Amino acid sequence: MYTPIIKHLQNSDIIDMMKMGGQYLVLLFLSSLTAFIFSSSQARSITTSTKPQIILIETNRHATAARSCSYTLTIKTSCSSSRYTRDRISIAFGDAYGFEVYAPSLDDPSARTFERCSTDTFRIRGPCMYEICYLNLRRVGSDGWKPESVKVYGPDRPVITFKFNRFLPNGVWFGFNHCRKIM
Repeated sequence: MYTPIIKHLQNSDIIDMMKMGGQYLVLLFLSSLTAFIFSSSQARSITTSTKPQIILIETNRHATAARSCSYTLTIKTSCSSSRYTRDRISIAFGDAYGFEVYAPSLDDPSARTFERCSTDTFRIRGPCMYEICYLNLRRVGSDGWKPESVKVYGPDRPVITFKFNRFLPNGVWFGFNHCRKIM
């Protein structure tokens, strides 16, 4: 359904939309394009902690025209997890339109992040999005880690919780995708 629109739009059409000051049109176009490109992507989940940290993130390259929003993540580590982990923990979450927040490294062993029975809190900036419907975590290392849950607090949105309660596999994205396909 999106293919004819994408095939017939040219660079001059996009420039004309921007000249009109149509931020809404540009956002709608980028959302449609991103949804088309990422309609087969899978979501991942995360948890947050109680230790406030600021994380620099990389954003989805297709969403660079979007406004920037602040998200708070609360990641609870299971009491049956390893005592601590030195593994690298990454997170990605987003909406059905392809807007995504990606943090390549949440871990900080010197700050005792992700210890057994702990809750860690992170503040992350990324593109504003509609309803968050997917979340993925990735662990790389040999210690192992078992998140219990990840809560994501966004602007003007209810908190969304992703429950893991299992050890993450090493070196792969693992999480949840509750997104409905966009027509």
